[in-house]
Amino acid sequence: MLPIPFGPLDTTHHPLLTWNPAATGPEGFLLIAGPCVIESLDLCLEIGATVKAAAQKLGVPYIFKASFDKANRSSANSARGLGIDKGLDILAAVREQLHVPVTTDIHESDQATSVSHFVDLLQIPAFLCRQTDLLLAAGQTGKPVSIKKGQFMAPWEMSNALQKVGSTNNPHTLLIERGTFFGYNRLVNDMTGIPQMQRLTETGTPVLMDATHSTQLPGGLGHATAGQREFVPLLARAATAAGANGLFIEVHPTPEKSPSDAATILPLNELEKLLTQCLAIRAAIT
Repeated sequence: MLPIPFGPLDTTHHPLLTWNPAATGPEGFLLIAGPCVIESLDLCLEIGATVKAAAQKLGVPYIFKASFDKANRSSANSARGLGIDKGLDILAAVREQLHVPVTTDIHESDQATSVSHFVDLLQIPAFLCRQTDLLLAAGQTGKPVSIKKGQFMAPWEMSNALQKVGSTNNPHTLLIERGTFFGYNRLVNDMTGIPQMQRLTETGTPVLMDATHSTQLPGGLGHATAGQREFVPLLARAATAAGANGLFIEVHPTPEKSPSDAATILPLNELEKLLTQCLAIRAAIT
């Protein structure tokens, strides 16, 4: 698998982090974590600092994640976030003050270039994983790109998304599993999809598990997303046992107060224990 570089915006105070997903130890297990949506700089710094401390303790590479806009909500009444201008300012501040790489999702092709100046990794939402112009724009920035697998996509169909980004001569792409289909009123995860997606390219494609969004009950509340956060640890551990190269987990000190995805977010104080468990599983299978 190709190493994925997260290059610094300012080399004077941002060390270069290179994640090698082929590494068998904790350094090969990437953690992308943060709040679902950007609420404030103070909250982002609190969450980011706590996760960074746990990641450093366990030797896990870490990328801070938060969304400036929740554009793919079921209801027009759902919370959207602070918007691109305020959101990017906060992400830049988190990056500068905590010295961690940051990522956020983009929803329109014309956002790719401007957002790439503030983040180290561009995220493509699951519902947009087939949007050609969006994927090409993300690839053309030269920044690494993470693509969430659409719930309507078979694992092997994600090869087309990889090829679109690859056509821009950008080889740094990872995939994120986040639920395979809408079955009996919830998302269902097929763990065999993890190794299937890893084999989509000759050099190997890193695949992470989105353990929080995978517990959604889509449309269950009408105006918001219902979920079963109690199954987040189970899915994270199962994906690790299936060979996932890392985890995507949304965390919050008081999940019930999050304006977005409150029912699926993992309590911040439970993250270190879960990571420790997953690393033990990873050590047992490698």
